Amino acid sequence: MASQEIIFAGFGGQGILSMGKFLSYAGMDEGMNVSWCPSYGPEMRGGTANCSVIVTDDQIGSPLVNNPNSIVVMNRPSLDKFEDMVEKGGLIVIDSDLVDRDVKRDDVEVIRIPAQTIAKEIGSQKIANMVLLGALVEKTGIIKMEALLQALKSKGKEAFFEVNKNALAKGAEFVK
Repeated sequence: MASQEIIFAGFGGQGILSMGKFLSYAGMDEGMNVSWCPSYGPEMRGGTANCSVIVTDDQIGSPLVNNPNSIVVMNRPSLDKFEDMVEKGGLIVIDSDLVDRDVKRDDVEVIRIPAQTIAKEIGSQKIANMVLLGALVEKTGIIKMEALLQALKSKGKEAFFEVNKNALAKGAEFVK
């Protein structure tokens, strides 16, 4: 039985909701039960944004995630807000280019990725979210990378498929 409860968090405009959406689509395509619950401030771009995603073989009783297995954070306020919620033994994936402090806990695994730098090297800072998503998927194994690529191809913008594919691969490579 595979199951992950994940919170993606950062500022609006960073692709936070997209990370969750593509993971959810991929989980659905693999025949799993999924839930995607977005949350964002009224200011949208620049305001806070997060989404809760559940990908599981089990029934989903509620889309609310109170003790995630994993969090992916793209700014310090998100780390401050969600760090303590992660279950013991869970995973915290951090964009180390944007989060200027270390995780205070020692009972979770932490992956610090310079996602902005890697994205810029690939050709667009806008794909830093995909670098982080690639790392999460590779580390947790919750879905197959092929399923994520297929979801990106069918539900994403075709013009960005190759650059997103490269970003996912770089993120996965980072945690291998």
